[in-house]
Amino acid sequence: MRINEDTLLEGEKVVLVPYNADHVPRYHQWMCSPELQKLTASEPLTLEQEYDMQRSWREDDDKCTFIILDKQKWADPSIPEQECMVGDVNIFLTDPSDASLAELEIMIAVPCYRGKGLGKEVTRMMMCYGVHKLGVQKFEVKIGLDNKISIAMFKNFHFRELSISEVFREVTLGVTMNEALQKHVFGNMDFMLQREYGKARDIRQAPFTQLSL
Repeated sequence: MRINEDTLLEGEKVVLVPYNADHVPRYHQWMCSPELQKLTASEPLTLEQEYDMQRSWREDDDKCTFIILDKQKWADPSIPEQECMVGDVNIFLTDPSDASLAELEIMIAVPCYRGKGLGKEVTRMMMCYGVHKLGVQKFEVKIGLDNKISIAMFKNFHFRELSISEVFREVTLGVTMNEALQKHVFGNMDFMLQREYGKARDIRQAPFTQLSL
């Protein structure tokens, strides 16, 4: 989506930035992993195909994608942004006749970042963004039946089981937002800041100048 092409969302542990071409090599490296291919039900792509996919995600009106960065690393300008990448999060508008329905997909690609609460924070941030910026009211997620941790996390956000596919070994969970549920799920969102990505990136990349005394 073009709507988030200059949007940066900053949380307590993560920074979410638009998926751009600079991120593709690292992302492609992740997706060469058979484990991630299985977890995301993805087919391996060539690097050229991955660049095509990135352009599609940027241009298509039914896909909203952010790259998840380690906030602590990103705060250090000496670390290239690509080395701060830990995963991605997507909202897909799956029904052309119902713009309030979306599928949510979160991937923490770097194993050492799993189990540290990043998925929970990213879920809150992306659902909040989906509701307030995209008009989404109904969220669905598809999760492998063996991924008990993710299933439990989404159930804590009041997602309920909609269907199970034994063929694909996955469960579909869903939730419909209302005012009371938004307060429960989002709580105090003061921790999340929205900034212009381009300006934040330029400041981060600006060369250091030595202070003259």
